[in-house]
Amino acid sequence: MKYDYLIVGAGLYGAVFAHQATKRGKKCLVIDKRNHIAGNIYTYECEGINVHQYGAHIFHTNNKQVWEYVNQFAQFNRYTNSPVANYKGEIYNMPFNMNTFNKMWGVITPQEAKAKIEQQRAEAGITEPKNLEEQAISLVGTDIYEKLVKGYTGKQWGRPCTELPAFIIKRLPVRFTYDNNYFNALYQGIPNGGYTQMVANMLGDVEVKLGVDYLKNKAELDKLAKKVIYTGPVDAYFDYKLGALQYRSVRFETEILDTDNYQGNAVVNYTDSETPYTRIIEHKHFEFGTQEKTVISREYSAEWKPGDEPYYPVNDDKNSALYTQYKALADKEENVIFGGRLGEYKYYDMDKVIEVALAVAEKELNF
Repeated sequence: MKYDYLIVGAGLYGAVFAHQATKRGKKCLVIDKRNHIAGNIYTYECEGINVHQYGAHIFHTNNKQVWEYVNQFAQFNRYTNSPVANYKGEIYNMPFNMNTFNKMWGVITPQEAKAKIEQQRAEAGITEPKNLEEQAISLVGTDIYEKLVKGYTGKQWGRPCTELPAFIIKRLPVRFTYDNNYFNALYQGIPNGGYTQMVANMLGDVEVKLGVDYLKNKAELDKLAKKVIYTGPVDAYFDYKLGALQYRSVRFETEILDTDNYQGNAVVNYTDSETPYTRIIEHKHFEFGTQEKTVISREYSAEWKPGDEPYYPVNDDKNSALYTQYKALADKEENVIFGGRLGEYKYYDMDKVIEVALAVAEKELNF
């Protein structure tokens, strides 16, 4: 066998593992069926702007170890995620905070905002939220739910909020301060030069082969290494024999515009149900760009089907139960480690992918 590890997927998880293994003197081969490294955090240059091909990726973490780790491979700017919501031409700050409440209701103090939310929750008669709609009204009241949550979330998940589990909305920050910092993380920013360069620095001199489909060439590829690190879809690995796991996918329409500033913010969410896209990203604002032109991407949420890129696992009871069965099969694969968002069927932020990959590498390589 020519390699210690065959790493399937040149995204963040695979790159971190490859870096750690190489540091321990292991020989790795990284393969990816795409024609580029960096997975979904891939960026490319257009008009001097680093474009996030697969949607906005904003690095944020409270984990100092993870922050110090990524700073070996890139210098990060001070970008702070502060999206705005556009509801039929009305602009509101995100996350939901005192600026949002003031614009919506004219309230000035946190006490007034809390009283308004409590009044609307009581009028809706919600005691124990049973779905996303009831959970959202409990958190932010009926007005904000109707204007800023209902349409956006319905587009994002392709089903009404009354059919979505309450836990989805629990990730949504609500603050009674005049603070538009969405993540509120201790460390956040965008790597200068884009994510692709950061991942290239992680991979260093590791051998990488692109345009290689592991599952189509599994038998011969498995012969090359003692162990496989697999970051592709877990159900695809087992040829969907228990059925396909569900995902949400995203489609992008990207265009170059002959203006230096299209929307004044990196991320604008369109929260009404009539606008077909969920948001517009203006890439230059991630790096405080002053280029003469700009590049924007409209995002359209879609139900995943084979051949599409899977983005968000649908973590409802049915899919969670199916994943549990696939995990039992995965655990029996002696020389394969399943990792990452697709390998573990879990919605991971970037810092969590790195944290988990470092932990797996430490256990595997006995750091």
